[in-house]
Amino acid sequence: MLQVLVNRKSTVADGICSFELCLANGELLPAFTAGAHVDVHLPSGVVRQYSLCNAPQERHRYLIGVLKDPSSRGGSQAMHEWVQQGHTLHISEPRNLFPLVGDGARHLLIAGGIGITPLLAMAHELARQGADFELHYCFRSPDHAAFLDELARAAFAGRVVLHDDSSTEPSTLDARALLQTPDPGGHIYVCGPGGFMDYILGCAAAAGWPQAQVHREFFTAAPVDPGADQAFDVQLARSGKVFRIPADRSVFEVLDEAGIHIETSCEQGVCGACITRVLQGTPDHRDQFMTDAEHASNDQFTPCCSRAKTPCLVLDL
Repeated sequence: MLQVLVNRKSTVADGICSFELCLANGELLPAFTAGAHVDVHLPSGVVRQYSLCNAPQERHRYLIGVLKDPSSRGGSQAMHEWVQQGHTLHISEPRNLFPLVGDGARHLLIAGGIGITPLLAMAHELARQGADFELHYCFRSPDHAAFLDELARAAFAGRVVLHDDSSTEPSTLDARALLQTPDPGGHIYVCGPGGFMDYILGCAAAAGWPQAQVHREFFTAAPVDPGADQAFDVQLARSGKVFRIPADRSVFEVLDEAGIHIETSCEQGVCGACITRVLQGTPDHRDQFMTDAEHASNDQFTPCCSRAKTPCLVLDL
């Protein structure tokens, strides 16, 4: 856990604030790689994940961008209304569940709205490497687009394509055309709202892009109707202990209450931090982190949100 100072808080778009976080003693922060995020621990006990969007070589600061969500569960609202310049926060060290592929010949970064945050760090890093890349940034209007000034000033500004839905000139992203020909050496990175993500990923799949070349990071989980949820059992393979999972509770909640440690972060199935091996039984996958092929294997699941299709799951715990 790191204690950091909010060195600067700025409004960078309508409903979006950036926060520059530094160590109070001026020392360098732990290194991070493009695509990484930190867990921000708020005084209310709420923990939220925010992508680092500055250049990874900038060890003197971490920069995050936070969209104020109208349906906030207490995270983004607190960041906007409570956290101010000069405050201190506790954050985790960075971890990366959305990394760049090191041997990629070409990189196509596609951001929607606040999804620009991890892709901005990727653009900084790819530019530093001299890599072949292009950044497409889609937004409702310039007022809702974060970091436009920074993108205009960046050394890689010539590699940025802006798609302004409010423009009178045709500028909306045509993902079908952009992705129509799979590139054997190329990789796609997508981040943004759920509907935007579904559109881009659907276009890539329809064009025949292999899943191994398409990388995505969701910020929120898809809505799930819990009305048909039923209780089931989980058995821990190493101890043989069996726990009943009620219809209204998650595997993580029950095991955590029993003192069984499972690393978790988002608790929505979007980050993959809690992925656990399944030795027997069939999971009911509800995450948005694993690929369709990984779901089909049924040998791992996310206990924070996924459930079971069979009466019992045997876990490698």
